[in-house]
Amino acid sequence: MVRIKERYLLVHILYPPVENKDKNALLPLPIVQHQPTVEKLTPQLLTKAIKAEVSSLFGDFGVGSLEGNLSVKYMSLATSTFILRCGRANYQMLWAALTMMDHVPVKDGRPCTFKVVRVSGTIRKAEEEAIRQARTLILAAKSNRSTAGFFTAMSGQEDNSMLENAVDPIDEMDTDEDDG
Repeated sequence: MVRIKERYLLVHILYPPVENKDKNALLPLPIVQHQPTVEKLTPQLLTKAIKAEVSSLFGDFGVGSLEGNLSVKYMSLATSTFILRCGRANYQMLWAALTMMDHVPVKDGRPCTFKVVRVSGTIRKAEEEAIRQARTLILAAKSNRSTAGFFTAMSGQEDNSMLENAVDPIDEMDTDEDDG
């Protein structure tokens, strides 16, 4: 029996900085770009928008290629991150469509950029990369002195022992490739 080969794409939604907001002046650029997605974005809307973009770029061939395989396996509006599953032969087409998308696929959606961070043969490796990048972003934000007040105000407490005891994600990273 032959196993169906799939690829999992870890994607971040990045937002451009807004010039007129004073609270964003205190935050570093990576924090401003990794804002939560507050729109009512659902996996169904995201899949529909991706298929529409594939249709505009590759026509009926592209939509037919992705039809049975495309699905959103994980979506977090708080971290603006999602994981897509598609067939191994078609992940470049999906990546191109995500690159060309320029707004959140909801009514009057904000302008944004969809950045493919990792392509993996297993969902486990994509999830590990999402956790590693979130941890790195939190540690970088914590080390920035201008955001220290921001994070204590957000958490409502002075104890950040979880972040202080966090393991360096680069030490935890294994280097084996996963071809699925």
